[in-house]
Amino acid sequence: MPRRHAALGSDTFATRLMLRRALCVRGEDAARMFYQPGRFTRRHALPATTMALLQDFGSVMALDGDAHRKRKAMLMSLFGPLERQRLVGLAAAEWRTQFARWPSEARVVVHEAAQEVLCRAVCRWAGIPVSAGEAAQRAREFARMIDGAGSAGPRNWRGLLVRTRTEQWARALVDAVRAGQVQPAFDSPLNVVARHRDADGELMNRKQAGVELINLLRPTVAVARYVVFALLALHEHPHCRARIAAGDDDYATWFVQEVRRFYPFVPAMGGRALHGFDWHGLHVKKGTWVLFDLYGTNRHPALWGDPDVFRPERFERWQSSGFDYVPHGGGDPYSGHRCPGEAVTGDLVRSALQLFSEEIAYDVPPQDLTVSLRRIPALPASGFVITNVRAPGSGT
Repeated sequence: MPRRHAALGSDTFATRLMLRRALCVRGEDAARMFYQPGRFTRRHALPATTMALLQDFGSVMALDGDAHRKRKAMLMSLFGPLERQRLVGLAAAEWRTQFARWPSEARVVVHEAAQEVLCRAVCRWAGIPVSAGEAAQRAREFARMIDGAGSAGPRNWRGLLVRTRTEQWARALVDAVRAGQVQPAFDSPLNVVARHRDADGELMNRKQAGVELINLLRPTVAVARYVVFALLALHEHPHCRARIAAGDDDYATWFVQEVRRFYPFVPAMGGRALHGFDWHGLHVKKGTWVLFDLYGTNRHPALWGDPDVFRPERFERWQSSGFDYVPHGGGDPYSGHRCPGEAVTGDLVRSALQLFSEEIAYDVPPQDLTVSLRRIPALPASGFVITNVRAPGSGT
């Protein structure tokens, strides 16, 4: 999409994808249009297999109106400052456990390690009792869902098969809480989800409760990709390391914001127009399939000046409109479809970046660090391998 936008010199173009007409848009004005509450539905806006792996049907992403607002408020309540701080602390403890082991290992694939770290941390945070072995199994299952979401064929099929099994596990957890067989803390995400009542006042059905529980866990595991991109950026821009290692929290925040702007993850989001409307001289009919270019907006030259340059300092005096910086969507996360986990994503990546910069030293051996835009979600080909992990200042 960014290449087509550039070739046409336009932020809007129509095309066909999978034999269906699609309107492709990018930019701040397009984000305002796309994320206006009540204008689009996410139902039937993504391939069914992708939707099943990313969110699944019946999840908050597929809801509209009062049903969406009520469910979204429940999810947003789980990501307040104290809740985020607790999750970040649990993840930091898991990282330190890994750091203690790595000096004895010949090589570490950071992406694989990060998925397990984040899976163990988010399960503990959610109040889900899992052994070390089960946490590793769940991490692999979530990884297959994430990896299969943007593909067709065997990768996608394996992800769907795993998703079915994992939903059964999540529904069983919900059933156990409701039956009193498992008694998590009152304010734990597991308890909150299991006992949530939707806009109709009815207890969320067990299938949807299992789906929303997975939608807290799986996206947290997906943050492993951003951790890898942050380390890749640090490797490619080593002059940034000193300020991060010195504990400059502001700079670390700018660095992570630039990582999320610069590197690809999910390239676009789809919506179906709930009603007809006019926008920039174009009449968008009811039912029109619109694809909003997330990656292209985050690299839009009119918004970012030098979009292909990695420069954390651009965020020093930056004030967001809510529609110009969209790695997790645009608009208000409370009333719209912007991801409720955006803030905790930044917190988790910043914490991991600081731990890798301050508490260990390591080598980055020759490897394939190319990032293909044809693979969704994107990731450096090698998963980012490190070797010779050691204490800082201990030499090589």
